Amino acid sequence: MKLTTKEEEVMTYIWKLGSCTPKDVQALYEEPRPHINTIATMFQNLEHKGFLSHEPKGRGYLYHPIIRKEDYGNSGVGAFVEKYFKKSYMKLVETLVQSEKISKDELLDFLKELKK
Repeated sequence: MKLTTKEEEVMTYIWKLGSCTPKDVQALYEEPRPHINTIATMFQNLEHKGFLSHEPKGRGYLYHPIIRKEDYGNSGVGAFVEKYFKKSYMKLVETLVQSEKISKDELLDFLKELKK
């Protein structure tokens, strides 16, 4: 599932903290910080989307990420390749080589490592 830019921003803080509260995330923002109600609403949205779960803690809740950052990143790569490279990872690699983002030697070294 795709997150909005603001949801990704909040999730990045949550991944950094691990278990946390909305106030913990709010404290990581620079001034002017988003209002705590805005952060709490984001937490609820992220929980509804399946990215967070919570448990009671005092008068509030302690939230935990359910989706690992790496897993979300991998799904984003897949969507990117599907959208821009017609579902072909080879077209992506070809583009990286042609635009000199990866050298042919680096690619050959990678293939050698794969064979091991």
